[in-house]
Amino acid sequence: MSNYPLAYKLSWLPRFLRPSLDGNPGDFAPAAATIARPLTIQARLAFVGDISAVANRRPPKVDPAIRDLLASADLVIGNCESPVVNRTRARWGTFIGTRHAMREGFLAGSLAAAGIVREKLVLSIANNHALDQGADGFSQTLAALDRLGISVVGKADSGIVTRQVGLLAIGFAAFTQWRNGAAADFAGKVAMSLDPSGMPGCGGAVDMLCVLPHWDWEFRHFPRTESRVLARRFAEHGASLIVGGHAHVVQPVEMIGGAMVAYGLGDFLGTAFARQPWPGRIGAILVVDVCASEGLCAKIAAYRMQFFYRMRDGDHERLLPIEALEGSLRQRVVTRLSAIYGAGLTEAQFHADNSDDEQKGDSIGQDQRP
Repeated sequence: MSNYPLAYKLSWLPRFLRPSLDGNPGDFAPAAATIARPLTIQARLAFVGDISAVANRRPPKVDPAIRDLLASADLVIGNCESPVVNRTRARWGTFIGTRHAMREGFLAGSLAAAGIVREKLVLSIANNHALDQGADGFSQTLAALDRLGISVVGKADSGIVTRQVGLLAIGFAAFTQWRNGAAADFAGKVAMSLDPSGMPGCGGAVDMLCVLPHWDWEFRHFPRTESRVLARRFAEHGASLIVGGHAHVVQPVEMIGGAMVAYGLGDFLGTAFARQPWPGRIGAILVVDVCASEGLCAKIAAYRMQFFYRMRDGDHERLLPIEALEGSLRQRVVTRLSAIYGAGLTEAQFHADNSDDEQKGDSIGQDQRP
């Protein structure tokens, strides 16, 4: 029914228990960089990873630093990893976590706890779990997201979804390489591919194009060669931002010309089994400042990966910035991140600034937003 290769299936449990670090951080870009200044910032985008209720019966508790960071964004973009339904269909699979589901109230409460304004949120539904609760669950998901005022991308017929931020038109397109069900079930509902050559370039309908692929293999900190080749094709055909999901662990950043690729941000809210090993509890928020001059295409001015940790706390999770961790756990997390992003990764790059001026200022570039 699914389209996972046999080698993928056989390696799933070992990699879940011990995520792979097989890769070279020297092949990739730093976790934070200023691309151009002085500049005028027109938009701030914040990308989060997969969102699900697995391992959470109640909405999370979110550290104020993370909440303030997300509240500072003009748009927040993430992946809706669970169908949003009133009643689960696959009861046993949902109970053990192999089939995902969350209620509308849980999603609304989680967004409020994280400081995410629903009208500023863009969620992709292009993922392997989209039909975990059947075709009716898929329809319920779309209806719930519409009621909440959330923009949806990744439907089979949606194409490029455009959001206006000030004078900028930012386009989003999403697709999934993987599916948990039959191809016929996903057909006509979820975008399963995206042709790079058919994307609108800058100067057309959008000022900047963001691609949201659900790709790669799970629980591997470094992307596969196939994902890097595909990222290059998207960049060559006009995508400025490519932000992936599905790996459930943080992955590195790559610059391809003026385009940026963040291969994976991990989970924003738990999407694996409740007793997930600690490397899978590290997540990242990608903050991107976008600048533009009159008559020119929008471009990335600066970016940074804000790392956090999902601490299990009874029937919910607590999202904490890395600097809030203590003792041996903090050291393990810092060591893991250094293995992915390079030995030059500093404590300052783990820090979520509490000051709004700092968030929109020197921490990510000289902000001259009008």
